Amino acid sequence: MERFAKFVVHHRKLVLLIAVLLLIPSAFGAVGTYINYDILTYLPPELDSMVGEQYLENDFEIASTAMITVEHMQTADVLKMKEEIAAIPGVEDVMWTSDMVDVTVPREMLPQDIQRFFYNGSGATMLIVRFSGTSASAETMNAIGQIKTVLRKDCFIGGMSAILADTKALIDREMPLYVLCAVACSILVLFLSLKGTVVPFVFMLGIAFPIVYNFGTNYFLGQISYITQALATVLQLGVTMDFSIFLLHRYEEEKRRLGVGENQRASCEQEEQAMVKAICNTASSIAGSSLTTIAGFLAMCTMSLALGKDIGIVMAKGVALGVICTVTVLPALIMTFRKTIERHTHRTFIPKLSRTARFVTRHNVAVLLVFVVLFIPFSVAQSKTSVYYTLFDSLPQDMDGIVGTNRLKEDFDMTTTHFILVDEGLSNHEMTQLTKELEQVDGVHQVMSYEKFLGGGIPDSMIPDEIRGIFHAGGHRMLLANSSYESGSDAQNRQLDELNAIVKRYDPDGVISGEGAMTKDLIQVADTDFRNVNITSILAVFAIIAVVFRSASIPVLLVAAIESAIFINLGIPYFTGSVLPFVASIVIGTIQLGATVDYAILTTTRFREELENGHHTREAARIAVEQCSQSILTSGLTFFVATASVAVISKMELIKSLCLLISRGALISMAVILLVLPALLIVFAPLIQRTTWHWPKQTKGV
Repeated sequence: MERFAKFVVHHRKLVLLIAVLLLIPSAFGAVGTYINYDILTYLPPELDSMVGEQYLENDFEIASTAMITVEHMQTADVLKMKEEIAAIPGVEDVMWTSDMVDVTVPREMLPQDIQRFFYNGSGATMLIVRFSGTSASAETMNAIGQIKTVLRKDCFIGGMSAILADTKALIDREMPLYVLCAVACSILVLFLSLKGTVVPFVFMLGIAFPIVYNFGTNYFLGQISYITQALATVLQLGVTMDFSIFLLHRYEEEKRRLGVGENQRASCEQEEQAMVKAICNTASSIAGSSLTTIAGFLAMCTMSLALGKDIGIVMAKGVALGVICTVTVLPALIMTFRKTIERHTHRTFIPKLSRTARFVTRHNVAVLLVFVVLFIPFSVAQSKTSVYYTLFDSLPQDMDGIVGTNRLKEDFDMTTTHFILVDEGLSNHEMTQLTKELEQVDGVHQVMSYEKFLGGGIPDSMIPDEIRGIFHAGGHRMLLANSSYESGSDAQNRQLDELNAIVKRYDPDGVISGEGAMTKDLIQVADTDFRNVNITSILAVFAIIAVVFRSASIPVLLVAAIESAIFINLGIPYFTGSVLPFVASIVIGTIQLGATVDYAILTTTRFREELENGHHTREAARIAVEQCSQSILTSGLTFFVATASVAVISKMELIKSLCLLISRGALISMAVILLVLPALLIVFAPLIQRTTWHWPKQTKGV
């Protein structure tokens, strides 16, 4: 490692040149990475709803649709607008009653169900737009953008595709603000905690390299979700800031060991020698601590919902790249700007918590008792915190797609639409009976099928091929069932169970797809994923800590401390009456555990060092807290402000909720490590000594 460190220090210009050159392919990779805005596509492909989605996409080519509500418009104007929309690239076709009968024929001659589907009683009609690409494809997004320029007054576009397009536009607008606020707030905290005035800017420059590399290498994953894109920069900045702080503190410590006083200027040789030692020592220390963070993120790959794998791999990769850049790019930057760094200094404003350390170590039993009393209600509350699964509720309600979807609900009672797919071998009579049974289910106000057209007295030969193609394709027949219930609601889930039972009686291989069915599957998958991810992340972090400390008890204490902080964090929304997005309940535990367990490892490592130096248990704990507090406060507050700033400015409730939980979790974990963990180490010191390999023996004075 020393040879590598010497190479970095002595050839720092070459290291920086290579680092800058690597930014070029990374930038191209970042731009070329596909961003997926449809969370429902991350469901396991074997689920019925996803099987149905494949039928809709591949056979019926209607997996991507939008509905346009047209209010109080003349027929001629509707036809003209319909033609303009159909001519837009990415639009497969636009369906209206003009595709079924001549516009001169009174609409009263249409079958009653068809009238109800396309018209309401107050002068509104509906156009159905079918796109060539999938709901979240760039082609569909661009087409929706052009459709909005064509729409006249009192026309509203709604449906999944329209909402996803608005989500993309909102994320694209807010992403630069996320990064700007996170960086600005982090620089402020670093300025308050570090004496070097220029150091915060050097740190940000150093962290920019692994962030760009991380986004660039996402190209090889094929795609990432918009949630990952929105959070990755902020999380990587907060999580890997520890490494930069550790390197700088070690570098300054090594200079002092070489006899360089605080107000003295070191020679070039002394600075290089100190940095070589700092790289060697920092690499070994952050390699161990980063493993727990990486393991925590990789635990998310055990989720059935592929979104977990998406976030987990990107963040684990980001941490690994952060470690590499901390021992290569950052030392080269510090050595390059060392004269500027030494020239511009100021006093620090974040102190070592000496009084806190003395108080906690003197009253360790009382601290633990108070903590347990406070912890119990939060541990109970966290299991009762309300969760929502309809991600559209987390979007600004004034978005065009949300407004258009709400218009569909108001004008046509079309809250959600179920796509029911059965075997083409079913007879017309069976299809008619199936349709009648589906219509009897509570909350289903209309079922559309090909047989409805025939039932209206229209000969099969007179029905246009476009209409026949909508309901017959790929060996399947399709029915559309409009529901009055919201996706994700208990009423809709019961409705889907009843609908599915009816469909399976007619066709055991029949499936139901659409937003409602996929949301129902999402709820079931999320419940399982929550347990799996938590267990996996705890076991992985436990195993790594056990190996690092060669102990059976220390991992229990450290993981218990962080998990208690997580329980408190997830319990707070119950008392505040907040409702969390389902994603938060799954990933927050893993993120908080992986990101803040380093604080516990740092404190425990220093505690062991002080025991080896001959201090008794209470004194060793006091010194550990006092000496580690400044680093923990700097790192924790940086993590807090980076995520809290995003929570403040984001208009997306999903991003806001996640960042609020993460930022609050950083503060809670920080408090638990500084207040509760030292008390645990003192109380369980005898147990730690008996269950840890080569743990320093206690001296008198405990």
